[in-house]
Order: sequence, then structure tokens, then C-alpha cells
Amino acid sequence: MELQPHAQLKQLQLSRLKDLLIYLQENNSFYRQQLKNAGITSSDIQSLNDLCHLPFTSKTDLQENYPSGLFSKPLNELSRLHASSGSKGRPVMVGYSKKDLSTWAEVCARSLMCASVTASDIIQNSYGYGLFTGGLGVHYGAELLDATVIPASGGMTRRQISLLQDLRPAVLCSTPTYALNIAYTMEELGIPLSTISLRLGIFGAEPWSEEMRKLLEEKLSLKALDIYGLSEVIGPGVAMECPYSRESSGGLHIWEDHFLAEIIDPVTGKPLPEGAEGELVFTTLTKEALPLLRYRTGDISSLNRKPCQCGRTMVRMARVKARLDDMLIIRGVNFYPTAVEEILLSRPELAPRYMFIIDREKALDTLCLQVELHHQTARNWKDMNEAAEAAMQKKKLKSEIQKLLKDMLFLAAEVELMPPGSLVSAEAKSIRVIDRRTTRQPD
Repeated sequence: MELQPHAQLKQLQLSRLKDLLIYLQENNSFYRQQLKNAGITSSDIQSLNDLCHLPFTSKTDLQENYPSGLFSKPLNELSRLHASSGSKGRPVMVGYSKKDLSTWAEVCARSLMCASVTASDIIQNSYGYGLFTGGLGVHYGAELLDATVIPASGGMTRRQISLLQDLRPAVLCSTPTYALNIAYTMEELGIPLSTISLRLGIFGAEPWSEEMRKLLEEKLSLKALDIYGLSEVIGPGVAMECPYSRESSGGLHIWEDHFLAEIIDPVTGKPLPEGAEGELVFTTLTKEALPLLRYRTGDISSLNRKPCQCGRTMVRMARVKARLDDMLIIRGVNFYPTAVEEILLSRPELAPRYMFIIDREKALDTLCLQVELHHQTARNWKDMNEAAEAAMQKKKLKSEIQKLLKDMLFLAAEVELMPPGSLVSAEAKSIRVIDRRTTRQPD
């Protein structure tokens, strides 16, 4: 399937798209009304170019129809339910039929194999298990591949390190920020890299920069690859970076037989040509419980059909570095929080874990960056004989970070230096922004 000629793959996608429209009209009241409003039936779709005539679906649609208003099957016919964290509003509930779970295991197994995982590998799965989709998706994919899984889940970092030492897994699956927390904890405890045997890290569930990749590879002595997915579409396993693509910065292979991808202008909603950067949109071609038409992910990416050295013919998406709904507007300046990673990683005194606190005083927005100190920096300052000398170094570091922020983001910000480990997210996605403006009463 992964080696199909593009023309053959397009025919499969078109056939499955028509079947999906028939299925939705018969089984889904929400989409039945949406398609009626748009005046479209499956017979109107003659090619994939007609996809642009179909209505979009947004996260708001899912939230407003919580918990199961967009499901195509009743709850008692489903095999499993998962949900998003709800950190940005009402959570999104996602359902899986038995067939959906089989599809999910298949695309996760395909993703692991794409990353060079084999049946003889041991995988430490440190994604969170439970309502979060990360842990169980990777788990069943690994088992389908016949690999050995350590279901470590998130948290209990010292135990995670003990498992890495005792069982010698070759593969670590987690969020990139949690993998870095494992690395820093090993450093703090004086545990040498020679006591673990990782060769590969499969990291996802949050945007991460190329600078973060380099740091992870240095600190854990592995090759770091990106896995992409989102709960609404299926969970992890929508797309995967292969080693060849990673070396050429070519992006992640999307499993197009299951997920039909587009890039649109986030303002106009118009489709953009191959190579253009915009908002990533997915139509699920094979899901039963929660199929989605033209789901707007909010992720900024682009699509690329250039041949990959690995031989896979499926389209590749550029690594997601930011989400539209993560963009902050402070005193008229637009920026993405992940832009600060480059600043933080340039400073050896800091750990690349941070949080923006946004507030409002009278009519003026205020911005505070909380950033963790590297454990060695904190130890050095603690060991200083003169408290005044440590205070002077703290003041100097804060001033330099403020200048870097001003130069890069054109914003004045307060900087708080936080103790090592204080901003760690153990399981799912790191929280990088707390916006208190929405909870303030007008002055």
C-alpha cells in the first residue's frame, strides 16, 4: 500500500470518499444536514478536485455537539471512548468501533516500521495511558508489529530510568519535553548514558523545534523522529517521519489510504498548491464511529510529493512547529510560543521548559516568561560562597533573556527563573501558556 503509484492511490481515495459520503448520509445526522445545506451528494464528487465543495468540520463543531453528537454509531455499539484534555475549553470525545481500533493499530504499526522499529525491538512507551490517545495507540501498534512493549506510561521518572537501565529498550516513545526531562534527571543523578541502550526516539503530541531534536539526540544518544496524529482524526499514527525523510528535512509520510490531506489558507479556506504553507485539513476515509469531513486541524504545515529515498510514495507533511490557536497577540504583536525554544536552547544555563503567563493591568497586556534553570546552573548558584554573587548572576541572566526576547519578538517581558523540574509535564502535552486575560473583569 505504501508503494502504490500516485494515480492508483488517488483512485482508491476517490472511491473511499464516495463511500464515506453515502455512509454519512445514512448514519450521521450532523453531516446529513451539512451535506444537504451544501447541496452535495456522493454523485457530485467526480474527482478529488471536487473535495473543495464539501463543508469543513471544526473543533468547535465537536465541542458544541459534546459528547457524541457527531458519532455515526450509538455509544453502546462502540468498543472504546477517548477524550482530549479540554485544556482549551470543553473536551472533545472520540469513539472507536472494533474496525476503527483495528485500523488504528495498523497505522501505528506502519508508523513504527516506517521509523525502523522491528519485531525484535523492545519499546518503552512513555506516552500517557487512559483517556489520552497516545499510550494505547502506540501500544497496540507495537504489539501488532510483534515488538515487545513496556507500558511505562508517563510520570515516575526515576522508575522510567530504571526500566531503561534494566530492560535495555531500543526505542523510547513519549512527548519530546518528557524525554528531555528523563535526560536531565539522568544528568542530575549522575547516571551515564552507557547504562542505557536507546537508538531511537519517537516523539510527538506537541510541536517541537529542530533545536529540540538536536538536544534530545545529544542528551539521549538516539535518533529522534516525529510522529503525528490527533485524537479527532484517530490518535497517533496519522503520519510518521522515516529516517531518510528526516535526514533530508522532507517531512512525515501521511497514510493516505486512510487520511486524505489538504492545505488551505487559514483565512479564506481556499485550497493551496503543493508546497505552500497553510492549515492542515484531514478527511478520514475509513473510520466508522467518528468519521470527519475536511477537519481543520489548526496545525501549520505544507505537503510535498517529491520521491523519498525510502521508496514510499505517499505524500509528506512538513513537521508541525505551531498551531493557529497557539498564536498569541500581545500589544499588537503576533507570535507563537514555540519561537522561544531557539532562545532558550542557545543558553546552557537554561532548560528548554517554559511557560508564558499573560495578564492585563488596566488596559495593557503584560507578559511574563517562566523558564526553568538547568540543574547544573541551580547547583552552581547554590554552591556559591557569596549570596550577592549568585544574585548578580541571576540578574544578569534575566536581563540577557529579556534582551533576546525584545530583539526576536519585539516585546518587553518579565522573566522568572524557575527551579529545575518545576514546569515538567509528565504525561501528555506540555502547558506553555496561561492566559489570565479571559478571566479578568474589565477595569
